[in-house]
Amino acid sequence: MDAAARNAQRLPAELYYADELARLRERDPYPRPPGWQLSPKGVEAFVLGDEAWGAGPKFVAPNDIVTRVVISLATQRGAMLVGEPGTAKSWLSELICAAISDNSTLVIQGGAVETVQQLLYTWNKAVLEREGPCIEALIPGPLYRGMETGTLVRYEEIARSSPALQDALLSIMSERSINIPELSGEASVLYAREGFNLVATSNTSDEGVNVMSAALKRRMNFETIVPIRSVDDEIGVVMRESRKLLLASGVDVEPVEDIVRVLVTIFHELRNGQTLDGRSTDRLAAAVLSTAEAVSVAHAMGVYAFYYRDGKILPEDFNNFLVGAAIKDDLSDLKRMDHYFETEVSQRRDAIWQIVYEHWRKAF
Repeated sequence: MDAAARNAQRLPAELYYADELARLRERDPYPRPPGWQLSPKGVEAFVLGDEAWGAGPKFVAPNDIVTRVVISLATQRGAMLVGEPGTAKSWLSELICAAISDNSTLVIQGGAVETVQQLLYTWNKAVLEREGPCIEALIPGPLYRGMETGTLVRYEEIARSSPALQDALLSIMSERSINIPELSGEASVLYAREGFNLVATSNTSDEGVNVMSAALKRRMNFETIVPIRSVDDEIGVVMRESRKLLLASGVDVEPVEDIVRVLVTIFHELRNGQTLDGRSTDRLAAAVLSTAEAVSVAHAMGVYAFYYRDGKILPEDFNNFLVGAAIKDDLSDLKRMDHYFETEVSQRRDAIWQIVYEHWRKAF
C-alpha cells in the first residue's frame, strides 16, 4: 500500500481488505462466473465471514439475502437493494463489488447526475476541437468504464434520478451496449464485457421522488435490507466498525462493550417502539436510529475520550452524543426520549444504566 493510501481517511473495501481478498482468491476452489474474481460462495464468505475461509464478518444479514443478490449479479439482471436509511445498503454494495470486481469505486450518485451525457460519457473539448470526434476525446463515465472493463457499477439512490436517466439506464440494462453516434465504425458501439452489472440502492424514504419505471424494475431483482434484529449482532457490528473508525482517526481507544450495549439497546428499543422484553415504549418520529448512527456515536465517544478524558470512555459522557444522533428536527422527540428515560432507563438496576439515567436527569 502506497503512502497516499495509508494516509487516506477512508479506503475502499478492496484496499482495506486487500490481503484477505488475495487469500480468498488463492483458496477459492469453486467455479467463478465470467469476469468475476471470486466464486459466488467466495463472495458470500467475504461478505458474511467464514472461519473456514479465513474471512472475518463484515455485514450482518441472513445468508439467503446475500446469496440472492450474488446470484442476481451472475445473471444479466441487476441487483436493487432497498430499505430504510442507515441499514448499510451502500456498504453491502461496496463489499460485493470489491469481492466480485476488486473495484468498488465506479459509483453514480442518483441525486448528483442531471443529464444522460453525465451518466454515460462527456468530451474533452480541447481534443475535440483539435482532432474532431475520436475515441481519444471521449471521457468515460462510471457506466462506460464498467462496461468497457467488465466491472460492477454502483448506482446510489436511484430513485433520485430523473425519468430520462432511468430510461437511459433501461436501454443499457436491456441491450448491454452504449451507442456513440459521434463516432463511426467499431468505436460507435461499446459492448459490455463479461463481469459488468449494476448494484443499485434506494432508501424507502425516497419513494415518490421519482417513480421507477416498471420496465426498469423488471430488469433488476429487488432485495429489502432490514435493520439488524439481534441486539448481540448489532453490538458486534458497532464494536467492529467503531474500532475501525477510531484507528483511522489515529485514536488509540478501545470501544467499551458495556457502553455500546446501552447505546444499541436504546437505539433498538426507540427504533422499534418496544423494549427487549416485549413492552411497548416510545418510538422517535424524526430519527432513524440506524446501526450506522450507533457506530457514529461510539466513534465520537472514543474520539472525545482520547482528547478530553485521557483515553477513558465514560458512561457519564454518553448522553451528550446520544442526543445529537437521536434528536433531529422534531423537538417533540426530546419529550419522547425523556419519557423513555423516566419509564424504562430509570428502572434498570445495572450501575451503568443508573449512571446514564442520573446524567440524563441533570442535563434534561
